[in-house]
Amino acid sequence: MAATATTTAAPVEEEKSQSLQEELSLPILLADRVIKSAQEAESFKLESTELRKQVERLSQMLRSCVRLATSSQSLYERPVRRVAADVTKNLDRALTLVRKCKHTGVLRHVFSTANADFRKVFTLLDNSIGDMRWILTIFDPDETNLSLPPIASNDPILAWVWSFISTVQMGQIKARIDAANELASLARDNNRNRKMIVEEGGIPPLLKLLKQSTSADAQIAAANALFNIGTDQETVRLIVDVLGVPIIVGVLGESSTKVQIATANLVARLAELDPVAQEEFVRENVTRPLISLLCLDIVLDLPKPHSVKTSIHSIVQMNKEMAEKSTNRKNSDGSSRGGHFKKEREVESPELKVEVRIACAEALWKLSRGSLSCSKKITETKGLLCLAKIIEAERGELQFNCLMTIMEITVVAELNAELRRAAFKTNSPAAKAVLDQILRVIREESDVMLQIPAIRSIGCLAKTFPAKERRMIGPLVALLSNRNVDVAIEAAIALGKFVSPDNFNRSEHSKAIIEFDGVPPLMRLLKINDRAQMHGLVFLCYLALSASNSKALEQARALTALEEAARSVVPQHPDLRDLFAKAIYHLTLYQAGTHPHRQSYAP
Repeated sequence: MAATATTTAAPVEEEKSQSLQEELSLPILLADRVIKSAQEAESFKLESTELRKQVERLSQMLRSCVRLATSSQSLYERPVRRVAADVTKNLDRALTLVRKCKHTGVLRHVFSTANADFRKVFTLLDNSIGDMRWILTIFDPDETNLSLPPIASNDPILAWVWSFISTVQMGQIKARIDAANELASLARDNNRNRKMIVEEGGIPPLLKLLKQSTSADAQIAAANALFNIGTDQETVRLIVDVLGVPIIVGVLGESSTKVQIATANLVARLAELDPVAQEEFVRENVTRPLISLLCLDIVLDLPKPHSVKTSIHSIVQMNKEMAEKSTNRKNSDGSSRGGHFKKEREVESPELKVEVRIACAEALWKLSRGSLSCSKKITETKGLLCLAKIIEAERGELQFNCLMTIMEITVVAELNAELRRAAFKTNSPAAKAVLDQILRVIREESDVMLQIPAIRSIGCLAKTFPAKERRMIGPLVALLSNRNVDVAIEAAIALGKFVSPDNFNRSEHSKAIIEFDGVPPLMRLLKINDRAQMHGLVFLCYLALSASNSKALEQARALTALEEAARSVVPQHPDLRDLFAKAIYHLTLYQAGTHPHRQSYAP
């Protein structure tokens, strides 16, 4: 029976089609019938009497459970329903057996078989009694239950999950904290445990604990448990479906710093795994508290009122709304929670302040990945300016997370001209601050983890820079000779975007790259490895289209390099056939005089 009981259960939604009282009424009625039939037994009277006593005890427990279900508004029903279904099967088997004993002599010729049947039923009823005792125990707030119910004898984790979820939903605050921490630990262990917690209805009680608890420890425990449970898109979607996103955003905006750290980490995890959760967070305006926390203790050099543009207006408007929201938000006792937490933050350690900003920066990074709506919200507020300030002043994980956020925003901006023009126009103070810091990272930092997102950001914004803007190109050209191949490749990719056919200023940018002596390191890059060769060749093709008559390309034997590479690369990458053909044609056209016997490449 125990093995059967631990199989995957029906979805919670199907179970809720009838109330718990209705579900418990069937085994109670069955128990009454068994008791009556056992009293009327004419054979095996001793066994029938013993069976009746077991069923009477079981019936009392079932009725106690009904009273508990009637009186409690927050009863954890999942194990009750599972046990009730198991009890019903066992009582049905007991009823079938005792009804056979109603007529004298029916079982006498199969005495040994009947005895075996009674022994089996006695064992089943004992198991049901043990299960019901366990159920009543876990619902008793004064009882510590370390026993294992028979229904979970083959799978102890099931009993632990039931017990912990029940405590999270119904226990006293200290017990709820401990139970949430236990669920977090179980979920961290393996995927099977995570799946079981979800199937047994663990998400709603954890969200309720996160939302309603006045204990920071309880909220942290709930957030950590949800963080460990939400490790795949399917589970994250379940959290979204039970309206978990508004709860998480509400807690993030109004709680202690330690809770905000745990909640921001949860936002980052859920947004990373599920695009629906990502957009739901943005719709709930989670960027507002995240940016506000990120900007704590940072002095932003806002422009003077006469130069205020739309983006600065948004900053002022956001600050005004935040002030109004903080004033209007009250605790249940009427005190201002915002003021209380503000006083707490004033005495917090610098390490804790950095930790919350790290968490918020990571959340913004994961939220902005591929999201136009999130990128707009960040760039329309003080977000860009704040990110630039942190990149300038901080080091380590916080600086990295902010760089990654910038990179994700620029990736979106590369594909959206409206965002690109609005957020990164050259006369924007925020955009200028961001670009200054990205360039500083490229020039001064030696950490590849920092250089690469900075390089990619510049490349994504290549269409933004005017023809005379050369300060971006020189540092990128210098990186073509970088000892780290990945950095050199990223530089080639970024420079390729400056001279690609869809860049209006490609001719001027091509001249700048050549003047910065970018051709020789590019030609060396072609010989390093396949990936370097691929991206280098694309960059070289773009240069050939925009600056075909360049002496630098001729001296570097670019035409020969492209012709030789085309024979090996194009068959593997047929999508590059037209690009190679055009580049070789342009170079042949301008350099034909120097190669009178050359035959043009025909892919």
